[in-house]
Amino acid sequence: MSENCLKSQSINKNDGNKWNYKQTIIKGTKSGLKTTWELTKIIVPVYFVVTFLKHTFLLEFISNVFKPFMNIIGLPGEAAIVLVLGNMVNIYAAIGAIATLTLTPKEITIIAVMLSFSHSLFMETAVAKKTGINVLIILTIRLSLALASGLILNILL
Repeated sequence: MSENCLKSQSINKNDGNKWNYKQTIIKGTKSGLKTTWELTKIIVPVYFVVTFLKHTFLLEFISNVFKPFMNIIGLPGEAAIVLVLGNMVNIYAAIGAIATLTLTPKEITIIAVMLSFSHSLFMETAVAKKTGINVLIILTIRLSLALASGLILNILL
């Protein structure tokens, strides 16, 4: 090998052992800002829509319709919006909705655990279907676990 080739290999070896903190910070900051922007595009519009609904009769109507079922799992009727958004859109939409409602720590805990079992149903069901898993079984298990956890936490908390 030529002398220049050997020098470039030794330089590359030395560079590989050196941690470039500036590039790491820049890369991490860019990644963090990109993630923040992606989440903001979901959470902020949901926050405004639910806030708007609070100032109309629609949220009260939705609350009254779902109140009997929601009371079984220890949640107010308006929490149905949070569960629907979390199950149909994603967990971040649910977070945006939670931020607009006045919920107790117990209610937020129940919602969080329920959505940990059954969030993003459309997207995750599509993924499960591609793997060959029986979609009906997966949906039944996830929704049953969510409901069971809501019932159990309502009793325990």
